[in-house]
Amino acid sequence: MEAQRSKKKSYEIDMCSGALLPKILMFSLPLLMSGILQLLFNAADIVVVGRFTGSQALAAVGSTSALINLLVNLFIGLSVGVNVMVAKYYGARREQDISDTVHTAVLTAIGAGAVLTVLGLLLAQPMLRLMGTPEDVIGQSVLYMRIYFLGMIGVLVYNFGGAVLRGIGDTKRPLYILFAAGVVNVIFNLIFVITFHMGVAGTAVATAISQFLSAGLVLYCLAKSEGSYRLDIRGLRIVPRKLKEMAGIGIPAGMQGAVFSISNVLIQSSVNSFGSIAMAGNTAAANIEGFVYIAMNTFHQAALSFTSQNYGARQYKRITKIIIICLGLVGATGLILGNGAYLAGNWLLRIYSADPEVISYGMLRLSIICTMYFICGLMDVMSGVLRGLGHSVLAMVVSMIGACGLRIVWIYTIFALFRQMDVLFLSYPVTWAVTFGAHMICFLVVKKKQLREL
Repeated sequence: MEAQRSKKKSYEIDMCSGALLPKILMFSLPLLMSGILQLLFNAADIVVVGRFTGSQALAAVGSTSALINLLVNLFIGLSVGVNVMVAKYYGARREQDISDTVHTAVLTAIGAGAVLTVLGLLLAQPMLRLMGTPEDVIGQSVLYMRIYFLGMIGVLVYNFGGAVLRGIGDTKRPLYILFAAGVVNVIFNLIFVITFHMGVAGTAVATAISQFLSAGLVLYCLAKSEGSYRLDIRGLRIVPRKLKEMAGIGIPAGMQGAVFSISNVLIQSSVNSFGSIAMAGNTAAANIEGFVYIAMNTFHQAALSFTSQNYGARQYKRITKIIIICLGLVGATGLILGNGAYLAGNWLLRIYSADPEVISYGMLRLSIICTMYFICGLMDVMSGVLRGLGHSVLAMVVSMIGACGLRIVWIYTIFALFRQMDVLFLSYPVTWAVTFGAHMICFLVVKKKQLREL
């Protein structure tokens, strides 16, 4: 029994006492490894498709990303609410509230996943056509997207379960789960695409299988856990006040993600207008950028969880220190990895495609977005802090106006006047910088009004 209790505690992090930097790193490093593993496995999918099926298949898979994110982000946003609630209750030692949140979250994930599956099946073709997906790509794009959405229940259950674990400081078990699911994904991807010549359908089927595996494993972890966040499958229920609180935090986060995705859909549509070669280069470069983003996003997650726990425990003086540490870490990470990815861009892009035109388009994107990616990390950390303090709507409004609204204005004004890919990509760093500044101003206002003890 003592050994079990010690093992349980080894997964948890008390964010409300002790030195912050070591604990933030202890929390973030497994998240970083998880993200890198996930992207490596995703990259393996794209590399296999690009190398063994061709540039059109690569473009088909890439053309669905923005649309998938648009449909998924609203529901994934609810998992942010789960993370904030569990962390806050954990800091305040409110065990029954944690249990109610866990059981509500899992049942909500299953229901939302079923809804998303239906939406994905019905909307794939009309929305891809609305985005201007080229005729030589759209058939494979629709096929990939419909199969991908068959795994939506798995996607949401894993994300909601992972949010519970992050809330109590456990980022190790999600890493183990992703590794297992990712290995299965790659194995099935190789079998379906290379051996059975299933093309994009094979990649999508392998992904769906791995999504359900990750969901099953996270449910197993929660069911075998000790303490207030243990999952009892027979006790699954919706606690209305917890669902309302989850929605109050999560829906603004989801709406922000959805509006971000709308702006990215518009950008993807603009990229589509340059043809399938440009689409393929954009897809490869975006996949490389994903490694930089996921590294920075770990500090966004740390800012969110550490702020939430300390806010719940009324340890207000620690919050400013959390911000300074997370901004420093995310800035350094973005500068080093972003510029490193650009400098190694030619070599990295050749992994995805040997076509010189594809590589040229990819390098153009890396030269603008990747080198300035650290600004996105700064913006995300401040957004996470505001959510951790319970100001999810404020973070949403600022992000929607700054990063999303301004990006859409850019597309219909500056890009409309100068229809070049580099002008299109410049919309990213400009809107990140504006939104980061606005988030910082909002925090200072919140600090003055609500956190006078800081």
